[in-house]
Amino acid sequence: MGKPLRYEAGRDSAALSVNSAPESESATWRDFVALTKPGIIRSNLIATFAGYWLGAHWHIDIVKLIITMIGTALVMAGACVFNNYYDREMDTKMERTQNRALPLGKLSPRTVLIYAGILSAVGLVLLFLFSGGLAGLFGIVGMLVYGVVYTIWLKRSSTWSTSIGAISGAMPPVIGYVAASGQVDLGAWMIFAILFLWQPPHFWALAIRRVEEYRAAGFPVLPVVKGVERTKIQMIPYIALLLPIPYLMYANDITGIWFLIIGTALSAIWLIMALVGFMKQDVEKWSKRVFIFSINYLTLSLIVMFLDTVHK
Repeated sequence: MGKPLRYEAGRDSAALSVNSAPESESATWRDFVALTKPGIIRSNLIATFAGYWLGAHWHIDIVKLIITMIGTALVMAGACVFNNYYDREMDTKMERTQNRALPLGKLSPRTVLIYAGILSAVGLVLLFLFSGGLAGLFGIVGMLVYGVVYTIWLKRSSTWSTSIGAISGAMPPVIGYVAASGQVDLGAWMIFAILFLWQPPHFWALAIRRVEEYRAAGFPVLPVVKGVERTKIQMIPYIALLLPIPYLMYANDITGIWFLIIGTALSAIWLIMALVGFMKQDVEKWSKRVFIFSINYLTLSLIVMFLDTVHK
């Protein structure tokens, strides 16, 4: 998807000692919470809940559901904290991230790295002990893809980072599903597909709005490397592939008629909005609308999905 951008600061960042920044007394518990990227964790919790409900078909073990959500949240939080640790140098270059605890020197890199390890370890233990081996294995997949494949490798070298990184973002609902069902079947693949296909166009809408920030920081995101028009084109197949999923879930007796209707309608609206972007002159306004709709799309889709899950 294009020649990777050269970025020297990323290598300098990786070479920094974990003791390179002094810890400040001004650090608070809010700084530790912020390191976990609460917005991402909240969306992961919603997705895990929907996945569990879908896999359980209304036969809910409340204790297992709660532990699965906590375990998933901790694993993904650990991966997010590690992302903050590894990106600490690059975060100083973007307005959106320069006020995080590490760029400001409020926490030492060593403290943050230990924090990431503890969160991930506790989360995996909970998943393996209480949610099942499959849930634990998918937790490892999500953590490694986000922390290693995405953060360490692709984020600094390739536009493929967004698409490959989406694998990690699609793990929470799968963890919930297999914790409830104990198996990887069509339902697990369908909910994986929804989250996987949703993420790239969602992120690219944001990246189009903040393209100059990403360019300044040296991130080789698609709008920086290939331009805005190419990014608009790239969004289309991901959104279009969401269209048949509600029908496939309905036809295979996973969800009911309401998700078929509403899920298809939401995908169609999103696709139309994306196509309208080729005619719009105000790119920033268009990308903001598409980004906001993508958030509402996922929220509404997951709510309708678990409410319309077929009782078996």
